[in-house]
Amino acid sequence: MTSHEFQWLDWLILAVGVLGVVWAVYHSIQKDKKRMQGADSQDYLFGKGEPWYIIGAAIFAANIGSEHLVGLAGTGAKDGVGMAHWEMQGWMILILGWLFVPFYQLLNNKLGKIITMPDFLKFRYTNATGSWLSIITLVAYVLTKVSVTAFTGGIFFEYLLGLPFWWGAIGLIAITAVFTVFGGMKGVMTLSAIQTPILIIGSFLVLFLGLAALGGGSISEGWTAMMDYCSQLHDGYGTTHMFHWEEGDPLYSEYPGFVVFIGASIIGFWYWCTDQHIVQRVLGQQKGESNVEVMKRARRGTIAAGYFKLLPVFMFLIPGMIAAALAQNGQFDLSNTDAAFAGMVKQVLPMGVKGIVTIGFICALVASLAAFFNSCATLFTEDFYKPMKKGKSEAHYVFVGRAATVVVVLLGLAWMPVMMSMDTLYSYLQGIQSLLAPAMVAVFTLGIFSKKITPLAGQWGLIGGFVIGMLRLLTNIFTDTGKAVMDGAFWDATAWFWQTNWLVFECWLLVFIVLLMVVVSCFTPKPSKAQVEAITFTPEYWKQIRQSWGVWDIVATLGVVILCGLFYWYFF
Repeated sequence: MTSHEFQWLDWLILAVGVLGVVWAVYHSIQKDKKRMQGADSQDYLFGKGEPWYIIGAAIFAANIGSEHLVGLAGTGAKDGVGMAHWEMQGWMILILGWLFVPFYQLLNNKLGKIITMPDFLKFRYTNATGSWLSIITLVAYVLTKVSVTAFTGGIFFEYLLGLPFWWGAIGLIAITAVFTVFGGMKGVMTLSAIQTPILIIGSFLVLFLGLAALGGGSISEGWTAMMDYCSQLHDGYGTTHMFHWEEGDPLYSEYPGFVVFIGASIIGFWYWCTDQHIVQRVLGQQKGESNVEVMKRARRGTIAAGYFKLLPVFMFLIPGMIAAALAQNGQFDLSNTDAAFAGMVKQVLPMGVKGIVTIGFICALVASLAAFFNSCATLFTEDFYKPMKKGKSEAHYVFVGRAATVVVVLLGLAWMPVMMSMDTLYSYLQGIQSLLAPAMVAVFTLGIFSKKITPLAGQWGLIGGFVIGMLRLLTNIFTDTGKAVMDGAFWDATAWFWQTNWLVFECWLLVFIVLLMVVVSCFTPKPSKAQVEAITFTPEYWKQIRQSWGVWDIVATLGVVILCGLFYWYFF
């Protein structure tokens, strides 16, 4: 039985499911407390070396956030597969496994500890560089994490459960705050384990049942109908191709030619290869385990994650395209494209299944926001407050961390009205990341692969790139991302800055930061011998790298690349 609204069975399943999740989290926390008695801090933070398939699943789960539930489907409904460049990045995760894992492992060996990303910048460049990375991360949380997750919660609860938008947004934050206090990171991990299978199964149910509804019971006919309809959108240019070459195409201003692939790759390189949120999943190693085994396990984990990363386009983006086609047939109300996925859940899922899938969505929203709450508290306390106020009690540090989190949450809520006025959610998110990624990519890449880049060059590259990115963000707010007509001498003189396409701007910003770092390196003190030696491979280490992979690693890697290539070929 299919109904377009929640029925008594859905509400019953939802209520029982939420209680079951609460019990599962409580049981997991109590069990973990007993198991971890006597363990050291490294065991708590990095575990004892998970199998490769667990590493791959953890990377995938860390990537799937609330923005996918709302934003990716909304962008699919509005712009089709254009935003798939940011999701079809299994090949980029391979770069983490094949190129960066050996470097990070080398640093672990030479420095004698697991390195965090701010720690690496402090060692390779200056203490200020690592601190600035923490500042940028907190700003990013305000702009892209807290505000986005609260917004998606509001949309989700409004269109799926009928709650007023702000009740849903603020209610989600309140629920997550309570959960964070009592659940901690173990609770987040438990929620992630619950949400992942529900999200995957539920999303593919939405995909196949949506296609069947569109095709009169036939999935293949539904696919043909979706492609036919979407190919006629935007003045006949269509939304079924990833590259937009002609200036007359309405989507050319958003995704100009091949630049879209370069811009998406810059953001992907930063996210998949240098972001602590992802990198930490491949850094854990078992005590006494050899470098060869660590690299082998981590690399295979990234290969598995590469296959998992092929799924979100089919889980979220294409259901948004189906929603657009159903709306055209009068079967669907798509007045707000960001509500596409929530509407599809109501439209196509049978009674009872709606309740089950909704449990997974709630887990995803709470787990996503709780992880950010925990990160905010840790980041502010460890990187800023503890160095200034040493010797305080742990209770005092916990209070300060929670207070910092409250400030970040309030700033995120204050930013939401600005965010809501700028673009569809996923487009907004990638637009913000395009302003932050170039500095990260330049500083990490040159810091690891060049021995001539000086400490002050890294510091000024990170600071300069961040400042320019924030100036561009301000102009985006005042000029509607360059679309508004602005009069005055100032706006005329700076039109090159605020009117340049966001992806073109991102590419030129990366080039500028690289050149800035090279120039500064010509006039500032060279890196120390220890800094250079930490990124130098010895013949023995090259031998270990070669021993860490075999024929099947190559075959599995080529499989990811081929599947990504086939997707690009079909939607070219």
